[in-house]
Amino acid sequence: MAIREIREIGDDILTKPCKKVTKMTMRTQILIEDMLDTMYEKMGVGLAASQVGILKQIVVIDVGEGPIVLINPEIIETSGEQTGEEGCLSVPGKWGIVTRPNVVKVRALNEEMEEFELEGEGLLARAFCHEIDHLSGNLYVDKVEDGLHDVTYEEQEDEE
Repeated sequence: MAIREIREIGDDILTKPCKKVTKMTMRTQILIEDMLDTMYEKMGVGLAASQVGILKQIVVIDVGEGPIVLINPEIIETSGEQTGEEGCLSVPGKWGIVTRPNVVKVRALNEEMEEFELEGEGLLARAFCHEIDHLSGNLYVDKVEDGLHDVTYEEQEDEE
């Protein structure tokens, strides 16, 4: 489909809450496809609609196990704790240490607007929290424990 422009830190849209999706339309379906294309093109593991300038509660995630689409997602259960590096396509060239739950269960709608629950552990749990935060207008930079660090070219290669 199309690669959309990713909004970066400082853009007001990233601080605004997103609206619930009430029905699946052709425009919303195209948005989801564009979000997946954009996430893969930019080599991210997740993307929220607000990051491409659309204030809808839609998140796409792929931690290497295939794409996950979450519409109107909410975290319903968490357990454990993990602390690790986190980055964001809206904060290019930076990373920081963030503590998140290690296991997260979410409830959301799929592309057919059917409710489902999904549990994630480790990176998927981190991605759930990070992307759902975007829907409330929150960025990970507010949770960073030791400040933001520059990503170097060598570190980027190691992550691939």
